Amino acid sequence: MSSPRRRIETDVMKLLMSDYEVTLVNDNMQEFYVRFHGPTDTPFAGGVWKVHVELPDQYPYKSPSIGFMNRIFHPNIDELSGSVCLDVINQTWSPMFDMINIFEVFLPQLLRYPNPTDPLNGEAAAMLMREPTGYENKVKEYVSRYATKEAADAATDESSSDDDMSSVESFSDDDEAPGLEL
Repeated sequence: MSSPRRRIETDVMKLLMSDYEVTLVNDNMQEFYVRFHGPTDTPFAGGVWKVHVELPDQYPYKSPSIGFMNRIFHPNIDELSGSVCLDVINQTWSPMFDMINIFEVFLPQLLRYPNPTDPLNGEAAAMLMREPTGYENKVKEYVSRYATKEAADAATDESSSDDDMSSVESFSDDDEAPGLEL
């Protein structure tokens, strides 16, 4: 059991020593926030997101839970819960990957090359396929409205009062549908 614990400490320390701004939740290395900037040369450029990360006890053998705290318009990210549909994190995770890979490779690639055929946000997927220019404009609008440093900070402050932070990843359309009935 010391091997996963040591790996968690190593990966989080690498992240803390990198250029990323990392905030531990209650000094716990298994739950933290990372300030993530949208990749340049994309409609997400200039955006700042607070990304919630939870590392399971079985990490690195089990993938981390990743969620955007402030809103983002993307086919593979649920707009309300912030959960990320990323094959490399959800299905093909390997202990060879680490937290730096997620923030330097996987998330930038996801924003750069969205997959509208496997959407969590159907509206974003449909718009990307039918009206790429409209999609790009809506992404930029979301970046300017919801992906500022202030919005990222506010998103974290609001969610910090939640007792169960893992619920970020547990929402589905079925869970939310009853509350939307008129």
